[in-house]
Amino acid sequence: MSTPTATTPATADFLGSPVPVLSYSPVTLSVPGRPVDLQVRVSAPETGTGLPVILLSHGQGPSNNLSSLNGYAPLVNFWASQGFVVIQPTHLSSRTLSHLVADAPGAPFFWQSRSEDMSHILDRLDVIEKAVPLLAGRIDHTRIAAAGHSFGGFTSSLLLGARVTDPDTGKEVDLTEPRITAGVLLAAPGRGDVLNGPMADALPVLRTIDFSTMTAPALVVVGDEDDSPHFTDMGPAWHADPYTLGPGPKSLLTLFGAGHALGGIPGHDVAETTDESPERVAAVGRLTSAYLSSRLHPGDHAWLTAREALAADADPVGRVETK
Repeated sequence: MSTPTATTPATADFLGSPVPVLSYSPVTLSVPGRPVDLQVRVSAPETGTGLPVILLSHGQGPSNNLSSLNGYAPLVNFWASQGFVVIQPTHLSSRTLSHLVADAPGAPFFWQSRSEDMSHILDRLDVIEKAVPLLAGRIDHTRIAAAGHSFGGFTSSLLLGARVTDPDTGKEVDLTEPRITAGVLLAAPGRGDVLNGPMADALPVLRTIDFSTMTAPALVVVGDEDDSPHFTDMGPAWHADPYTLGPGPKSLLTLFGAGHALGGIPGHDVAETTDESPERVAAVGRLTSAYLSSRLHPGDHAWLTAREALAADADPVGRVETK
């Protein structure tokens, strides 16, 4: 392994050379009962076969367009360059659709529909594969991961096995997607019994989340400066709850100096990023790629190598815990 320098991150050595990326959108899927068609962006490496899939759920940030299939380019492009097929839906909660679905059941957050979008995508994965030029026959339909940022992290938590109680019916809701075998939760919401901010009443479903049933392997990524007083006064530790309260196997990556945007993963040079750091965004890309590579390819040692390199770094971007 080469000696880390300012331009050669310690965690870069285990990754393959990036390849050109193809991005295609929108792929439009008609879903019965959904008030508008489900549209997705698909990003994939130019070459390779047997490619694993990452389903990426966007958050609910203040920008009008980033919370859609058009967001998260810094992460998406990197993941695709490392051999993943990344599929990004525009959930009904996106501001780009607010004029069309304002009166639809579940508005404005559509918390259940968001998770159901991912199952619809997996149901039609063969259709998506054939619709995207140069992609047919290249996807491994058995290697599927879910990832999500902020409210998208909540969506991914449900897909990985966390459960909630529907505040309208009082019934427990299980949206576990068994075809998803690993996940990455980026600045995701935590436990519900500490919610005391102004957003607590707007999203009562968050009060009921139970991480004890989230048995799928997951990497929880948090910033040690990600305070969310609009939800809770618990401080940055709230975002670590999916790791703290969920059963293993889980890993927790705490990024030093990171706020809610984790350096700027929602987009390049966006106003909602309060902790802009291209270096931190690059680290998120490298470390999440390593984690998912090892989870989706048994015998792959990228995650172990990345953790060892991070621990040996004299000026690390963060720390990793596992259980």
